[in-house]
Amino acid sequence: MTAKGGAAPSPGGAGAAAGTGRFFTVGLVTAWYSSNIGVLLLNKYLLSNYGFKYPIFLTMCHMSACALLSYAAIAWLRVVPMQLVRSRVQLAKIAALSLVFCGSVVSGNVSLRYLPVSFNQAVGATTPFFTAVFAYIMTVKRESWVTYLTLVPVVTGVIIASGGEPSFHLFGFIMCIGATAARALKTVLQGILLSSEGEKLNSMNLLLYMAPIAVIFLLPATIFMEDNVVGVTIQLAKKDFTIVWLLLFNSCLAYFVNLTNFLVTKHTSALTLQVLGNAKGAVAVVVSIMIFRNPVSITGMLGYSLTVIGVILYSESKKRSNKP
Repeated sequence: MTAKGGAAPSPGGAGAAAGTGRFFTVGLVTAWYSSNIGVLLLNKYLLSNYGFKYPIFLTMCHMSACALLSYAAIAWLRVVPMQLVRSRVQLAKIAALSLVFCGSVVSGNVSLRYLPVSFNQAVGATTPFFTAVFAYIMTVKRESWVTYLTLVPVVTGVIIASGGEPSFHLFGFIMCIGATAARALKTVLQGILLSSEGEKLNSMNLLLYMAPIAVIFLLPATIFMEDNVVGVTIQLAKKDFTIVWLLLFNSCLAYFVNLTNFLVTKHTSALTLQVLGNAKGAVAVVVSIMIFRNPVSITGMLGYSLTVIGVILYSESKKRSNKP
């Protein structure tokens, strides 16, 4: 009994709550892994194996789902409080981010038409290199020499992997590099454009505003650059309605990637997400090789391994340099 005569907290109850919390976190991480790797593999299947050769239209489907589901999650389900855009200037900044975001996603999807997922992930792992370059150019932010040194194996690994990649395709490689650079540019731009306290948005609200703007950018692009894409999709659906379910599932999965990304960060930390992200690339490579049976070389795998080691060293160096 307590001093006031009430029952003391049960140790068993506290342990059960902790166990439930761990179970919830493990479930979130599993969902994050599944959605990230799932959307990547399904994009590859649609654009390469299935023969749906319309990456801009596919990206527009993703953004449409993100716009609708973001609104439902925030306005109806109240997953996070809605943050309002305060000015036209802030809206213009979000539109600029959305344009870069579109470029990144479209380029990444285009690269999947020509490159295996394993090599796509190897190139994508060089994001820290481009982030450091853009941060230096646009903000004159200098890292320690140790941090820059860790980028050497990141780049060297991709060069080695490129030389040893049996399915290397120059255009696909250029698109993948472009997607990686655009992803890094968005991160740096977001830090610059939405830096003031009044303009900062959490990732869910930022997606709520970026996604419909992205659809506006992508609609004319798919109409002019992907000839008769709607007509072709309708014809495919008449022959095999599976394509409709695949596109719907893929689009919802693309939103789920963003939702689980936000929730994992909220319930763990940004550092945990970074560590999980490093491991995710390796898991995606193994799973994709098992599913698509694409040929790999020892040289290519050694190059990718070197890049991953470089990324881990870079993360550790950044973590130490950010400590007070």
